[in-house]
Amino acid sequence: MQDFLKGLSLLEVSSFVASPTVGLYCGQFGAEVIRVDHTGGGLDYDRYMLADNGRSLAWENLNRAKKSVALDLRSEEGRELCVELARTTGQCVTNLPQKSFLSHAAMAKGREDMISVRIMGWHDGRQAMDFTVNAASGYPLMTGPGEWDPAEAPPVNQLMPAWDFLTGAYCAFTLLAALRHREATGEGAEIRVPLGDVAIGTLANSGTMAEMLYRGGDRERLGNAIWGAFGRDFRSRDGVRFMVAALTAKQWAGIVEAFGLADAIATLETELGVRFADGDAPRFEHRERLFALFQDVAGQHDYAALEARMAAAGTTYERYRTPYEAARDPALVGDNPLFAMTEDNPSGESYPAARSFANMPGTNRAAPVRAPYLGEHTEEVLAERLGLSGAAIGGLIDRGIAAPSDAGRDYSHRRLSPV
Repeated sequence: MQDFLKGLSLLEVSSFVASPTVGLYCGQFGAEVIRVDHTGGGLDYDRYMLADNGRSLAWENLNRAKKSVALDLRSEEGRELCVELARTTGQCVTNLPQKSFLSHAAMAKGREDMISVRIMGWHDGRQAMDFTVNAASGYPLMTGPGEWDPAEAPPVNQLMPAWDFLTGAYCAFTLLAALRHREATGEGAEIRVPLGDVAIGTLANSGTMAEMLYRGGDRERLGNAIWGAFGRDFRSRDGVRFMVAALTAKQWAGIVEAFGLADAIATLETELGVRFADGDAPRFEHRERLFALFQDVAGQHDYAALEARMAAAGTTYERYRTPYEAARDPALVGDNPLFAMTEDNPSGESYPAARSFANMPGTNRAAPVRAPYLGEHTEEVLAERLGLSGAAIGGLIDRGIAAPSDAGRDYSHRRLSPV
């Protein structure tokens, strides 16, 4: 399955998260992804956190399964080489501005079937990043404890750059759609995907925008409760916090059985004149009464006993973990075929890395491929793609237009403070 895109070559001129994610996903499916950076590294080359040798752990995981070419992108000659590499591959993904040297028009000159996917900030040209479009989306002001005063409560940002990853996945899909169109028509495509549009468009696609307009106002904060359905965090007698969700009749029956609340639920139904098995609406509307029943039971038992009962009843649940705990959890990582231990990382660190998220029964997913050293494939790509001789490539390196692998370079000075 990892070879579905074998034979596809993609030029990537990227930084940070959304744009590199496109190449990462394509590379995991067998595409040749050639990432071009400035000779000293792109804007994200030393992105926190840095390992002891000064290399970015974020960079090396977002750029697995890629080739690295280092060119002086501030020079006219280096930029021309980058544009020519784009033409030879026929498809490029970037988050450079449209008016930069890597415009679609420049890449498509002499290559009318060129496909470019460009990640932008906002549709009107304004700059944006995940954390600013998240602020604009409204979600941080719907997040937080329900008891907070709406007039004074602060926004609560999400820590994971979800809009970046969603944009990267959408751009990978868009690229494959454009490739299919080219196969059918011979036509290239210039595609621009604003990060802000992904965020505000998701607000619309989820129904949240329609809901706010229908309400004529904002939704109340619910803490860790699930909007429109039954679900919340509970705490066991020994202090373990866990999340339970029941969106289907089967899930609802499972949690009622696990907590031994059939009689108490029947009594509450009689009092309120409802049937909680009928769907999300009665369970959500009377959530506080239900939460009190479930928390009372949770507080009488240690988590191990509750977990055994929930597992036996087919309940949908999970306990809260810190990220460190998650990284060391056997069920999530250690015994999960998604991961494989990697020891040849540029950072010099050994840790589990993810394979492709998708799998096919009966087949083995390819092992994670390490990230390249900056410039590791400069000479190879310039020779194979542009037909340059060894002498010509040597001349480019001598003049600083291109750079070879930085595998032996010491970056430990970039790590200014201990973990």
